[in-house]
Amino acid sequence: MEKSLFEQMGGTYRKSGDYYLPNLVLPAQKEIQALEKYGRMRLRYIKEHHKVVYINLLTSGELAEHLHDVDIRAKTQIEEIVKAFAKADGCDENLKSTNQMKWVGLMNNYTHCAEEIVLKDVVFE
Repeated sequence: MEKSLFEQMGGTYRKSGDYYLPNLVLPAQKEIQALEKYGRMRLRYIKEHHKVVYINLLTSGELAEHLHDVDIRAKTQIEEIVKAFAKADGCDENLKSTNQMKWVGLMNNYTHCAEEIVLKDVVFE
């Protein structure tokens, strides 16, 4: 009997009841570190909307690294964007010491705007 393509490529089968099933093993996965907000959002997004990307990352063993990278990249970009907004508007330590509530309001606004930008460009790309 001629070997199947799977066997020709080095694959083997195991008998399970009346059937022969291929012996498939996923590569060793890195442990998913404690994901923070953006990593968890990315995981949920690719699971629900990009199943092929999720399966490819999972089977190649790169899912944990990808989610960690997204988390770090998102946080870094948010910090940079907030700093740029604050600098452009003149929101500095002087304003913080003279009118703290205005400073807090502006910084919260900058953070929310930056987060919307990053969610669109990094997490939901």
